[in-house]
Amino acid sequence: MSDINEFDKELDEEMTVTLELEDGTTVCKIFTIFDMNGKDYIALLPLDDEGNEIEDTVWFYGYSENPDDPNEEPELRYIESDDEYEAVCDRFDEYLDELEFDEDEN
Repeated sequence: MSDINEFDKELDEEMTVTLELEDGTTVCKIFTIFDMNGKDYIALLPLDDEGNEIEDTVWFYGYSENPDDPNEEPELRYIESDDEYEAVCDRFDEYLDELEFDEDEN
C-alpha cells in the first residue's frame, strides 16, 4: 500500500503528497478530496521530474484522517474493487461538472 510520507506546502501554496511506490517515489498534487457514500476519496495529479502535471492522469485512493489527532498523517488505501473504482470515477466526473457549472455561473 502507498503511504503518505510527506505533506509539503509548495511555495505556490499547492498541496502535494509524496508516495513511496514499488517502482520509485512519486510526487503528486492534491486535486481534491471528495465524499462518496460516506467515504472519503482523494484525487491526485502525478507530477513529472520538473514538477509539471502528467497530462490526462489522475490517481484515486481511499482517504482517511484520524479525527482524534489532526497532526497524524492521513492514510491512503487502494481501491481494490472494480465497481468501487468505477463509482469513484463517476463521482469525480460529477465533481468536475459541478466545478464547470460553478465557473459558468460566475
